[in-house]
Amino acid sequence: MTVNITHVLNALLLPNLPYDSIKDFAPVATIAGADILLVVHQSIPVHDLQGFISLAKSKPGQLTYATASDGGITRLAAELMSAMTGIKMRQIPYKGSAPAVADLVGGQVNLYFGTPASARSHINSGKLKGIAITGESRSPVMPQVPTFTEAGLPGFDISFWYGVLAPAGTPKEIVSRLSSEIGRIVLMPDIKEKLANLGARPFVSSPEKFTALIDADLAKYGKVVKAANIKIEM
Repeated sequence: MTVNITHVLNALLLPNLPYDSIKDFAPVATIAGADILLVVHQSIPVHDLQGFISLAKSKPGQLTYATASDGGITRLAAELMSAMTGIKMRQIPYKGSAPAVADLVGGQVNLYFGTPASARSHINSGKLKGIAITGESRSPVMPQVPTFTEAGLPGFDISFWYGVLAPAGTPKEIVSRLSSEIGRIVLMPDIKEKLANLGARPFVSSPEKFTALIDADLAKYGKVVKAANIKIEM
């Protein structure tokens, strides 16, 4: 089945699921990745990351950030930035990225951490301002937006990925064959072009590397969840 990073976050935040998010599945391959963008409403009087951090510090708890879900990657990005910079912001949770971005455009909230696809058109129209984006290099669909490292916050490393899992116990030769075929398809020129138009990139890895990624994300985001005391009620 196709999953994204939320599958890993569920393992940290939803211990009472009827299945084990980690033990019941075998990682096959990653498909694509997307960096995380900090975007603010046009009325926020900042144009760069340092200006944003200074503003947030001057208004502790007053800036509001939208999230696509209470415990998803959009919240963890905000919590990670808060931990790294000492700023305090207030979460406004939504059910999905579409209503979150809609209220950001409307000015009901001040900022949002999301993928380029969720905000690119609004940035191009001037309704929103892109402040910084994660990743080692600038996004080809938003070359005007600096990376967090360029903007003065190295180590802010958070991203969104998609991957494929098989049931636990699937024979290794089948997992390997599936992984190879997925990698071949993802790197086809038309698929790469479609991903680029969505602000994503091909992200191909072996079952072993995908397993290592899941383990690393469990450790990294587990620290953020614990430090922020994030709890999700079912």
